[in-house]
Amino acid sequence: MAHLDTPMKIFLDTSNVDEIRKRYYTGLIDGVTTNPTLMLREGRDPRVVIEEICDIFAADENASISAEVSGDDAEEMLEMAEIYREISPKVTIKVPCTVDGLLACKTLTEQGTTVNVTLIFNAAQAILAAKAGATYVSPFVGRLDDQSIAGLEVIRSISELYCRHGVQTQILSASIREVHRAVRSWYNGAHICTLPLKVFDNMYNHILTDAGLDQFNKDWSELTNK
Repeated sequence: MAHLDTPMKIFLDTSNVDEIRKRYYTGLIDGVTTNPTLMLREGRDPRVVIEEICDIFAADENASISAEVSGDDAEEMLEMAEIYREISPKVTIKVPCTVDGLLACKTLTEQGTTVNVTLIFNAAQAILAAKAGATYVSPFVGRLDDQSIAGLEVIRSISELYCRHGVQTQILSASIREVHRAVRSWYNGAHICTLPLKVFDNMYNHILTDAGLDQFNKDWSELTNK
């Protein structure tokens, strides 16, 4: 299971700067993950988006802001990574779990850059990513579930392997669509869950909380009006 000295962390999975800013001030957000699809949805220059997100987390020295690179080979990925690395030391470079992606990961790690290896779908890929020096691996729970493969079981198997062999790479559970999948990810050994805005917001909610608060408010009103 997850290393006991590593607290459960929450990242937001979005490129919407305004929405990140609103939730950052809750004091509950530890980082952000982005990808080309999320960037396209915002329709803005990705470099500017990453700069603005890093500004939001300026006071948090441990924040991680994942910026994904693309390219046909490791050299192209490294060239793109250099653009993001210039922005802030908070930037984590996100690479795919491919031969070239892991070559880029190894080079970046040796240069002291944190790396998030994404598009992880089994423990074998997570082993390779860890050996390449990945800071984080991102198993896609929801996409595995879509293929009738137990995404949470993949989280558990990676966690058990890492703990058995003393691997320091952190498990960042991704592609999460419901609150209970986030909770079960942490239960199964994930160090971090990256959540869409709606899933994070729904973590606050429970029908019994609403009912109880309504009753307490009514009782308080009756008490103070006596």
